[in-house]
Amino acid sequence: MLPCGQWPPTSQHSEPFKCSPAGRRYVLACSVWWAGTLGRMRVVLLGTLLLLVSVPSAQLVWLGRLDPKQVPTSRQQLLGPWYVLAVSSQEKGFMVEKSTKNVEGVMVALTAQHNLKLLSSRHGLEGCTQSTMELSKQNSRWVFENPSLGVLQYRVLGTNFRDYAIVLTQLELEEEDFNTLELYSRTEIASQEALQLFTKWSRDLGFLSQQQAQLQKDFTCAHRILQVSYQLGRL
Repeated sequence: MLPCGQWPPTSQHSEPFKCSPAGRRYVLACSVWWAGTLGRMRVVLLGTLLLLVSVPSAQLVWLGRLDPKQVPTSRQQLLGPWYVLAVSSQEKGFMVEKSTKNVEGVMVALTAQHNLKLLSSRHGLEGCTQSTMELSKQNSRWVFENPSLGVLQYRVLGTNFRDYAIVLTQLELEEEDFNTLELYSRTEIASQEALQLFTKWSRDLGFLSQQQAQLQKDFTCAHRILQVSYQLGRL
């Protein structure tokens, strides 16, 4: 009978491996230890997989790791004029109306409290409509909210500050909860990098192809709000 510590057995005999009672207790203890270790490994691996699923792009991690001392300076690079060139939305009726939606204009400002102030203009049934919205900062440096206006979350998913930004908004309006994803662009034509990133985020966040749209190239309302903002110096 071989000691259980000698594993695997060196004997060439075909008879089953046997061990003493003490050896069997040793093997049992080893088995319990390995089972616990493998269980802990599975928990760690599962946690890692869940983290990867919840963060579909490394860009989000990068934004969250900005130096706290540099956050106000970095956030200021997000300020100024933007065109909203593409939208993905789960809003009811979006799929029917998306072909009639035109490019929107957005001016982003930063308040003294480091909140965001958005002045936007979009085309509606009565022509260009303007709205102003202030969003307070959540604990995360790149997440804002205004529950009183139905904005549960306004999150900057990715941006190079220079020419594009990808923005996710979680809304609760008239008892309807839905998400929208918007492609912000500094220019009237989005870069290939921006379009590819917007498409990737739309796919990773579960938006169907019919829930995505590039807005019509009518810049009437977008130009109006940007011109008014510059002339009056509102922001």
